This record gives sequence, structure tokens and C-alpha cells, in this order.
Amino acid sequence: MSRLGNLGARLYRGEVGYDFVGKRMLWYGVSILITITAIVGYGVRGLHMGIEFEGGAVLTTPKTSASVEHTTDVAEEISGQIAIVQQLGNGGMRVQIAGVDTDTSTKVQNELAKELKVDPKKVDSQLVGPSWGEQIANKAWLGLGIFMILVVIYLAVAFEWRMAVAALVALIHDITITVGVYALVGFEVTPGTVIGLLTILGYSLYDTVVVFDSLRESTRGVTKQSRYTYSEIANRSINGTLVRSINTTAVALMPVAGLLFIGGGMLGGGMLNDIALSLFVGLAAGAYSSIFIATPLVADLKEREPQMKALARRVRTKRLKAEAQEGHQDEDDAPEAADSSDGAHDDSSDDGPEPTLAKSGSTSAPGVVGQRGGGNRPQGNRGRGSGRSGGRGGKGGKASGRRR
Repeated sequence: MSRLGNLGARLYRGEVGYDFVGKRMLWYGVSILITITAIVGYGVRGLHMGIEFEGGAVLTTPKTSASVEHTTDVAEEISGQIAIVQQLGNGGMRVQIAGVDTDTSTKVQNELAKELKVDPKKVDSQLVGPSWGEQIANKAWLGLGIFMILVVIYLAVAFEWRMAVAALVALIHDITITVGVYALVGFEVTPGTVIGLLTILGYSLYDTVVVFDSLRESTRGVTKQSRYTYSEIANRSINGTLVRSINTTAVALMPVAGLLFIGGGMLGGGMLNDIALSLFVGLAAGAYSSIFIATPLVADLKEREPQMKALARRVRTKRLKAEAQEGHQDEDDAPEAADSSDGAHDDSSDDGPEPTLAKSGSTSAPGVVGQRGGGNRPQGNRGRGSGRSGGRGGKGGKASGRRR
């Protein structure tokens, strides 16, 4: 078995693990800081909306020897608007100019063909009206709202309302971070961006539901035991699915990273950047929120219930008793060691209490995690046996004295 597979098995069995839930305030603080940064970026820089939302013209030229900078200067000078130029793989140019009408688009098409020394008839021109872009934006927001409502209803029915609330907070967290990154980077927002957002919400929800399902199975009848609190069981559920979440996210991120950094950056496929960036940021944020936000938030909400508070008190009391019993057992071991070293100097008055002390010291600590009560029985038997043998030794000493 590989090291990662061995680590996954040990995490699943609870042999090792990281206290995600116990350090949840740290992760809450990190998430709040990232979210504030994203909101500030959106407020300061805003989103660079594509012509699909604002309206404008898209001109695609055939292969030309002109540079991107020269094409941009020509398009902006002719139209009087900001132009976005991307070089295509075949050597042509894709020019986007927002806020132009049909007459301006035709003028830009003819003048641009003359400057780039290409046939005007081979320059493809598409005009997008602002009303169409507004309809696309409204439908995108409507689809996002319907998705959120259905997610909350499903999780509330399949699991419980606390998990539905935690999943909703995680989804909003992922959307906010992704939108903030778009604002800070300055990438254009297109319908592909909306598709990417809806896709990453599905990935994020998938990771969250897997952890929630493990948590639901582990917490059945949780109030009938007194070994673990709800937060401890939730933490074990996260660790049990941690390697699976890492593997799933890594496998999903690799092709998206290739699409973003190689396809969009090195090969010049800039039109792929809109969907690639949303997928890349959203997948990473979704994996983070399912581990560090959703499940710890569920544990926070559950620990406020009276039943879970009572369970936490029982667990704490039981562990304190176990620690006290271990302390008594350690104190009892010291006289036994002294008795064995003194040998013949012990008299019958010192041997009498040993069986009682050994018997009380052999009681197991039921509140210690992973400890089983049956494991200490042989020790108790050995303690009683040594006590009886010591007693016989004392009687033997007395008998030998009477013979003398």
C-alpha cells in the first residue's frame, strides 16, 4: 500500500488525525479575512462584464501580421470605446468593443480591415444588444437562486436543517471568493463564467454531502454513549474522508489548471480563461469550505443543543474519573515496587492492604478514548495473585519463627 493509502486507512480508523473542529475559530478567521478581501476587491475594482451582458460588437479577423497592441489602438481610436483584443490560434484577431451600435460596428469593421490589410468581407462581425445581455444576466441570477433553494430543501429533508444552513454558508463563501478573484484579476465575465460558477457549486456541494453522510452515520445514537462528544465524532468524519477529498480535488484541478495556465496563458486561448478561472478557484474554495467551514459549523450548531451539552458533560466527567483512577493506580504501584525490593524486611502488617489496593487500581478508565475495559483484567489478576502470595510469605515467616 502506498504512503497516501496507508495514511488514508489510518485516518479512517481514527489512529491519526488533525483537530479541524477544535481549531475552527482559526479557520473561521481565515475565511472571514479572505471573504473581506474578495468583497473589497469587488467594491474597488468591480467586475469587467463581457459584451454578452453589456452589449457591443465582436469582430473576428483572418490571419494578419499586426500585433495585439496595434490592433487594440486602432479599434479604440475608431470606435472611441475600450477594446479587448485576443489573438487566435490561426493568427487572427478577436476584437470586442462594448457599447457600440450597428453603424459604429460597420465603420470599425471597414477601418480595421484597412489598417490590418485584410479583406473586409472576411472580417466576421456580430452585434450583441444590451437587452439580450440583460436577459442573460437575469436568467443567471434566477438559476443561481433556484439552485440555492433546492439545495437547502434537499439537505434539510435528507439530513437536517443545521447541515442545510452550513452547506448554504459554504456555497455563499465559495461564490464570494470566486467573484472576488475575478474582480482582482480583471478577467472578463461571460456566460462561460456563469456556467463555471454553477459547476463549482455542484463540486462543492458534493464534497460537503459526502462528509455530512459520514457524520450522520457516525452520530446515530450519539447520546446513548459517553466516550465521545459530537464535535469529536464530527472531527473523525472529516479525517475519515480527508484523503478522498484531496484526491478528488487534485484530479479535478489538474485538467482545469492545464486549461487555464497552458491553454489560456501559453497557447493564447484567452477565450477559455473565463470558465477556466471560475472552475479553478471554485474547486479549490469548495474543497476548503467542505473541510474547514461546513462540518465545523454543523458541530457548532449541534453543540448548542441541550442533549449535546449534557453529553459533553458526561464525557468530561467520565474522563476526569478515569484520570483520577489512573492517578490512584500510579500511587499504588510505588509501594508494590518498594515491597518487592525490601524482600524479607516486610512483615505481615504491610502485606495486608496490598490485595485491596491492587484490586482498586486495576479498574480501567472508561473515559479514555480507544481504551477498552477488558484490557486490564489480567493486570488485576496478577495484582491479586501477588497479594495472596505475599500473604502466604508472611505466614511462612511466622511459622518459621515459631519453629525456632
